[in-house]
Amino acid sequence: MFSVQYDKPASQFLKKLAVKADVKRIIKKVEELAENPFPKDVKRVEGYFDVKVFRVRVGNYRILYFVRYEDSTLFVVKIDKRERVY
Repeated sequence: MFSVQYDKPASQFLKKLAVKADVKRIIKKVEELAENPFPKDVKRVEGYFDVKVFRVRVGNYRILYFVRYEDSTLFVVKIDKRERVY
């Protein structure tokens, strides 16, 4: 099991999201990622050179994250709608 840390853009997006049902779905998916960071629907995101960033889909939203094994942490880099996240 990995601990979860949200970067500032990800946590701000969750605070501003108006539909609370979507917030619950996103948080549930992040909790699932903490247990299994590489489910079958995960894809690697191009353009990040220092770490391997992955994305997972939750409805119309995308969660971008990376895993640091040294301290067993899953970092949620960004959460946003598909057309704005990349």
